[in-house]
Formats: sequence, structure tokens, C-alpha cells
Amino acid sequence: MSSFSQFDLRGYPTVDVRTGYEQWSASYERTVEDFMDLALLDRLRQPAWAQAARAADLGCGTGRTGAWLRARGVAAVDGVDLTPGMLALAAQRGAHDRLIEADATATGLPSASYDLIVACLMDEHLPGLVPLYAEAARLARPGGLFVLVAFHPHFIMTSGMPTHYADGSGAQRAIITHVHLVSDQIEAGLGTGWALAEMRENVVDDSWLAAKPKWGRFRGHPFALALVWHRDPE
Repeated sequence: MSSFSQFDLRGYPTVDVRTGYEQWSASYERTVEDFMDLALLDRLRQPAWAQAARAADLGCGTGRTGAWLRARGVAAVDGVDLTPGMLALAAQRGAHDRLIEADATATGLPSASYDLIVACLMDEHLPGLVPLYAEAARLARPGGLFVLVAFHPHFIMTSGMPTHYADGSGAQRAIITHVHLVSDQIEAGLGTGWALAEMRENVVDDSWLAAKPKWGRFRGHPFALALVWHRDPE
């Protein structure tokens, strides 16, 4: 893991995860685009989504990922998030069977109960990756899958941009951000008993620039990555 501070070009005041997402919750849906994460899920070959009887959605936020999973035939989805405001919005969306306020690395969900565990755009807030991978391993049934979508470390480093939002006064605030190299992901996954089944990356392209035209200098740069991990049957 590299320290984000050496790459930070914004210098926004930084808040903790719970505070930041609570303040961001009211405008979150207007600022996060599907091409950032859901478009990568669409490109994955490995998960047969409709075969998942039960999924755990870690860092579920407003329920975007949960709704995407249900639309693709996942029978039941449980969501976990640290932030009450986000959970309230997820409840309004109605895609989850139950919602729990908890840390994604210590969910309190039952062990060996999920065919699929998903975490989207949240690992950059964790100082280390092993607790997240270990919790996913605990939750997975034999043969289960863990799908993680993350901001690409290359983009975080080259853009110098933390996860950020505008607070109620319009001031920009950063949420504590960490840089995890791809090798950090691989080491954490293999070290907690997962086998890597698939990896995909997306890049800044026309669809990205249509929404964020100021980022033309990053055309072709990797923006996010998706990793699919498999738990061997026992």
C-alpha cells in the first residue's frame, strides 16, 4: 500500500468514512455514474448471476449494486454499510432483503451463507485489504465467489484525486483515501484462501468523457478494475 498523501493534488479537508458518506448521501446518486462500476460488472464472464441464491453486498451505499444484482436474477441480497443515511436510501430502493449497519470487515452476517459477495468502490477507504478479503472468505459458501470493483491505483495516483464530495455549503471534502496496488489485492486474496478467476479493467473512454469532459487528458488511462475470486469447494 502507498500513502495517498504523496499523490494528493487537491488538498481538500479530509473527513472519516462515516461522516463523509453521511454528508454525501443526499447528493450521491447525482454524482456517481454507472460506468464507474456497474459497467465493469456487465463485462464479467465468471459470475452466473442468476445462479446465486444469496448475495452479500458489502458497502452497499444507496443500493445501486443491490438493485443491479436483483435485476440480473440474484434471488436474495443482504446489504451492509457503515452509514445510516446511505442505508436509509437503500431501504427506499428496496433491492435488499435486509440491511445492516456495520463495518464491511466485520459484518456480523452468518458464516458460510452466501454464494456471492460483492464490494464496489469502497476498498480505497480501508487502510488494509486483508480484513475485507478475510470477511468475504468467512461469508462465502464452498464454491462461492467474491467480486470486488475498485478504483484503479494508477488513476488515483495520476489524477491526485481522493474520493470527494460537496458538503451542504458547497465546500469540497475528501473522504479518507488509501492507495492499494493491484499486487496488494492479489496478495490479500491469495493470502485469505481465494483463487483469482477473472480480472477486468476499464479505461477513460467516450462514455466517461461525455459525463466528465474535463478529464480528456486521461483518455485511455485505466480508471477501475474488477476482480473475481473463487472459493474452492470443500
